[in-house]
Parts: sequence; C-alpha cells; structure tokens
Amino acid sequence: MKQRTPLPRAIALCLLAFLATACSPAVTTESAHAAPPRKAAAATTPKITVHRDAYCGCCHLWVEHLRKDGFTVHDRVEEAMSPVKERLGILPEHASCHTAEIEGYVVEGHVPASDIRRLLRERPAIRGLVLPGMPLGSPGMEVDGVDAPPYTVLALGKDGSTKPYAEHRP
Repeated sequence: MKQRTPLPRAIALCLLAFLATACSPAVTTESAHAAPPRKAAAATTPKITVHRDAYCGCCHLWVEHLRKDGFTVHDRVEEAMSPVKERLGILPEHASCHTAEIEGYVVEGHVPASDIRRLLRERPAIRGLVLPGMPLGSPGMEVDGVDAPPYTVLALGKDGSTKPYAEHRP
C-alpha cells in the first residue's frame, strides 16, 4: 500500500528544494546589464558595499534589487563571510547570507531597498538593519505563484539589541 505525504511535509520539502537552488553557484560579481539608476535618485545615488559568498545564488538577486532601485553597488565576493559579520557586529541569530555597509550603517540580509532609503533619510542612532535568515518573499527570495508570509526587518541597536523597524506583507 502506498503512503501519501502529508501536505505540510510536502510544502516543507518544496521550500527546502527552493532554498537549495537559491543558494546554488551564483553568476558573475558585476552584471553587464544592470539597470541604470532611476532619474529621481540619480542626483543622490547611495553607494553600498555588499559582501557575499560566491556560491550563494540569491545574493546577486538582492544586488540587482538594489541596482534597480538606483543604488550604486560595490559587489564584493568574500572568501569567508564570518570575519565580515564579526567585524560588523552581526550575531549568529541576526545573520543571513550577505552583509552590506552603507554610510556608517550595516545591512544584514534581504532588507528591501525602501527600508535602506528610509534608514538613510531618518539617520537613527542604530548600528543598522537586519533581516535574519532568508525569508520567502523578501527581495531576492521571491517565488512566482507562492504567497509569502509577512516578515519583519529589525533595527539593530549599537548594543546588539533589536526592535521592529518595518513590517512587510509580500
């Protein structure tokens, strides 16, 4: 007699398969066909340095998200991400697959460009923004035809504490 896989287990297996392919070997570090900055943002184009592992397939998608929003991205492929995260004060519970630096702030994970722009506009006295893990539906983690759950970007305090910064419902 055949056993049927329960629906929650099948969904978990599909998500696991998606994440495995999302973190497959990535494309080149600089995209030859990157979108030009939006005209409105051209005068104040933010420059961001993204540190990422060469073998993560989703990081370049987040970089493209930033470029499409008008950011100038310095895309740095790192031999090891742990030293970068340690230098910037990212604890394991706040970690994701890539880490960025912009105007004295750290940005960890798939944080939407709109949250980074708000951070630069408001200039709060925090270390930066973190989006732990790789939430489905966040920039670079979108899956066509899948309703993604809500996720929360956190403000990272200078003392390492976090508090909600922005709620997103993809």
